[in-house]
Amino acid sequence: MSGGMENRPKLLPHGDRAVDIVFENRISPAINRRVIALDAAIRSGAPEGIINCIPAYRTLTVEYDPMRITYGQVCLFLRGIAMTADLPQQGRLLRIPVLYGGAYGPDLETVAAHAGLSVQETIQRHAEPEYHVYMIGFLPGFPYLGGLDPKLACPRKATPRLRVEGGSVGIAGLQTGIYPEASPGGWNLIGRTPIRLFDADTLSLLSAGDRVKFVPIDAETYRAICETGVWNA
Repeated sequence: MSGGMENRPKLLPHGDRAVDIVFENRISPAINRRVIALDAAIRSGAPEGIINCIPAYRTLTVEYDPMRITYGQVCLFLRGIAMTADLPQQGRLLRIPVLYGGAYGPDLETVAAHAGLSVQETIQRHAEPEYHVYMIGFLPGFPYLGGLDPKLACPRKATPRLRVEGGSVGIAGLQTGIYPEASPGGWNLIGRTPIRLFDADTLSLLSAGDRVKFVPIDAETYRAICETGVWNA
């Protein structure tokens, strides 16, 4: 990785079995790409004893077995690889179909009112950006997406729902995301996708560093995708 001393990540102990690699204290696609690059570099060349990496917005947690490798050895390896890891190529672009509003997006009108926009303008603004997948978390396959139009920012619901259906697309603060399966949740639901984001065979459809473009669809198209499993973006 290029950059001066001030841009080098810090290494901090995380309990007795992990090290946190911490980048600058801000959230941005550029910093997240550095996290993803380092994650890939470690996975491809980790010494025996390093067992897992967990990327987040601006940190990478590296788990290790203290019976096979010491904290000092882990830090020595990480300092070296942090200086040589190349930035990744631009992530995959996946087009995700969404049926906005109605029973599938019960909070769409609330978000529109909060933004001072019409429902159609809200849909248009949500579908317009190309989102960056910062990380996968909360649930297996749940993508945290950055790039939301600030006009659509909306606080979480004061009382979370006990059940949010899988495929639901929501907004919380300056982020948007997709629930991969049914679960409790407090995000504002504006639509739903018929695409499965996670299953036991393919695991997560999306990965950190990928890009997402939402495509508004109608109810007939939604049903057709559900029935056939085919989506021609």
